[in-house]
Amino acid sequence: MGIQLTEAVDAPSLARFDAIIDVRSPGEFAEDHVPGAENLPVLDDAERAEVGTIYVQESRFLARRIGAALVARNIARHLENALADRPASFQPLIYCWRGGQRSTAMATILSQVGWPVWLLTGGYKTYRRAVNARLYDEAPALNLVLLDGHTGTAKTEILARLAGQGVQTLDLEALASHRGSLFGAVAGHPQPSQKLFESRLLAALDQLDPSRPIVVEAESSKIGERMTPPAVWKAMQTAPRIVIQAPREARARYLVEAYRDVIADRAELEEAFSRLPVYPGQKRLENWRGLADAGAFEDLAGALMEHHYDPAYDRSARKDERPRLGIVELADLGAANQEAATAEIRRLASI
Repeated sequence: MGIQLTEAVDAPSLARFDAIIDVRSPGEFAEDHVPGAENLPVLDDAERAEVGTIYVQESRFLARRIGAALVARNIARHLENALADRPASFQPLIYCWRGGQRSTAMATILSQVGWPVWLLTGGYKTYRRAVNARLYDEAPALNLVLLDGHTGTAKTEILARLAGQGVQTLDLEALASHRGSLFGAVAGHPQPSQKLFESRLLAALDQLDPSRPIVVEAESSKIGERMTPPAVWKAMQTAPRIVIQAPREARARYLVEAYRDVIADRAELEEAFSRLPVYPGQKRLENWRGLADAGAFEDLAGALMEHHYDPAYDRSARKDERPRLGIVELADLGAANQEAATAEIRRLASI
């Protein structure tokens, strides 16, 4: 049946394949991959390192002979396991780093089985160039509406409620696996690489209609250690915003619930203290530690907002020239008030 070639990596083109098979090593796959791809490596990380060492230190011929044996065994294992139940009509797209020997080996064997196989010309690098072009070189017309407000105003949870009602949303914090603050690391979920974050972001954008409103939190350009690419960040800088307001005491109560994982990890809490951009002073820092040791987390949250989060937000807000669609005032941040806020946001944004 032969092998067919393609360079198309847009979402509609990729959607026509029954599977997208990334044959690179697990380490390469973890760094970034085409959205929806499954990893069926023809060389694992250790094997790839071994073959590379032999190539450099001994000979190209020996490296290719040993590599071929490893590749053959690994492809055989995939045929006996991951690919064992695929029907005769199974049509995969296969890629490696540059569209070279690894993907060609897998494609050749799979095509001999009788499957209609496609090979991504240029491999992952073709895909990555497309991501860079769309997120760094182009300026898509995104119809964004920002959810703005002090720390602890339940913006992330309200965003989820809007999504549950069918409103288009873009959850940058979820894509970046970070809650967008000094205390925002999610326990057990390290942040993706910058490249993988961008792949997730582009895949999310491809699911949205850019002509309709898309609600997104008014994040800074950096979410944890991940930077929001220009295609989205520039749109956020001019988008209209809806400001959510709530008393500091209500926000402190909410934060204690939302950040239970940080509270439970004293070492992580101490690490977060060390990341404060402005040193709070030894006396204040010792007071905060004392509050944490005593379990007085609402008082600690209130102190952090008073001396760090709220001043930083207020300084930024004074210079914010983006149009404001309205203010949503909440006496507390319970479920009923969040639902009321959701309805008011929809009214203000006409969605």
